[in-house]
Amino acid sequence: MSDHPSPQYPSLGPHYLIQGEIGRGGMAVVYLARDLRHDRPVAAKVLRPEYALVVGSDRFLREIRIEAGLQHPNILALLDSGRTEETPARPYYVMPLVEGESLRDRLEREGPLPVDEALTLTREVAEALAYAHAQGIVHRDIKPENLLLTRGHILVADFGVAHLLDRARGERLTEVGLLIGTPEYMSPEQCAGDAAAVDGRSDIYALACVLFEMLTGTPPLDGPTPQVVIARQLSEPPPSLETLRPAVGRQLASVVQRALAKAPSERYPSVEAFGSALAAARGKPEEPPPRPRAARWPLAGLLVVLAAVLLGYWWSASRVGQLDPNRVVVFPLLAESDNLDRRAGETAALMIG
Repeated sequence: MSDHPSPQYPSLGPHYLIQGEIGRGGMAVVYLARDLRHDRPVAAKVLRPEYALVVGSDRFLREIRIEAGLQHPNILALLDSGRTEETPARPYYVMPLVEGESLRDRLEREGPLPVDEALTLTREVAEALAYAHAQGIVHRDIKPENLLLTRGHILVADFGVAHLLDRARGERLTEVGLLIGTPEYMSPEQCAGDAAAVDGRSDIYALACVLFEMLTGTPPLDGPTPQVVIARQLSEPPPSLETLRPAVGRQLASVVQRALAKAPSERYPSVEAFGSALAAARGKPEEPPPRPRAARWPLAGLLVVLAAVLLGYWWSASRVGQLDPNRVVVFPLLAESDNLDRRAGETAALMIG
């Protein structure tokens, strides 16, 4: 293996060797790299030049070090950060290489997830967000690409990056035409460019969009272009989750609908409240109303009565050759249990001699 990076990859300094590209996002390129000091594979995320220009390397690195203090089982750790060895230099940060796949990969391969699994993953993300919100940090870019599945659990990646860019947006960001966030998961206040209104409830909206997609296979509102999606986020209500996936039930659909409210004040006040509402809704699945008891056994009761009449006819005919209908009384004993087959024998025919 060469100790020098390939010319097409940026150099991260003497401690990391880039070995290939993992993927590209809206704000950064992710590379597979080797941590030479610890002899381990890592993922290095290098900010795209246009975003690096807006934020500035020094400011980015100061902020990203603050985010590195987040320690939670469902938050992907940040191992290191620095600048690329190029002109102009770009900031990068290093994360563990996760054995697994993104939620986006899973959804593209399998489509909608089982309801219980989708809720379990959502609650894990909610716990991570609750921890971050308590530290005063809002993610601002919750989407399937930033949620990593590993060993049956989920990790939230890229904490604070969208937050940092949002703080730096100003006129310079508008001038270069950059979009912070992904329209399909952006809250209406983010779509409107109201940075002051963005708080933990914006993360609730985005997480509800992700849950909606896990349950139906598509986000609540999409479109052919970012502009169309943003316009729909600002003006259109989401479609009915219960209609698209009846198995979720009315209560769970109502919880998601509230989390997708256009006004932040109409959503849940905290991500903890949203998670609790999801757990309560799934704990009480929708059931059809019980039918009247008499309607549960008419066919079985009729068959039993008919069998009793025929038995009585055969027995009487064998004795006297002709059955007198005035001397037969049939008593169907109504079963109190729903298990009619087991109790059918409790219906008897009484012959009055």
